Amino acid sequence: MNDSARKFNENGFAVIAGVVSVSDCDAVAERVSEVAGQTVGSRNALAYGWCKSLAVQLRDHGFLAQLRPVPEVAVQCTIFDKSSEKNWLVALHQDLSIPVRQRVANAQCTGWTKKEGQLFVQPPVPVVEDLVAVRVQLDSCGTDSGPLRVVPSSHRHGRLSPIAARTLKERHGEIECLVPKGGVLVMRPLLLHSSSKAKVPVRRRVLHFLFGPAALPYGLRWQHAI
Repeated sequence: MNDSARKFNENGFAVIAGVVSVSDCDAVAERVSEVAGQTVGSRNALAYGWCKSLAVQLRDHGFLAQLRPVPEVAVQCTIFDKSSEKNWLVALHQDLSIPVRQRVANAQCTGWTKKEGQLFVQPPVPVVEDLVAVRVQLDSCGTDSGPLRVVPSSHRHGRLSPIAARTLKERHGEIECLVPKGGVLVMRPLLLHSSSKAKVPVRRRVLHFLFGPAALPYGLRWQHAI
């Protein structure tokens, strides 16, 4: 295991600059603004051709293979479009749900729900532990832009109760993930994370990709696999 992979597995996140060019960021940002409209974002961006192309670019870039030496496919992309008109905070949480094609009759798969017409489920923890999120920063994100804050190493404790989450935050503290335009934040979905409202009237557009193995256990199937 190389040093980057070791630190990623230990901390649960990594910031990598210069993954997407500035010109590509600007082109994608225009598409993001068209899709998001007056809302704060969308969970279904991977249905668009431009988003699929970016997913392939990320998958084949090389940084992901350094951190995760197994073949990955993009299975979801969520748009977050924070601005002075659309400003919000996100409480401390883990990402526990995944998008799937259809329901399965398995008691270990819980929390079935539909969001924007897409079916989601909370699978057993080992399934979530095998996933990685890649957040592409389309605008530079400083400390006043409402950046993501993470609790390092919290992904190593499985699914956490609210009390356990607060305890880990108090024990390990939080780290602000300041990512330049075109950079990415790679993180484990089980990593505790949150964000505050932006303090200044700036744009903070993010594409949050979810990558995982092509095949799922328990009879589950991805809705998209790029």
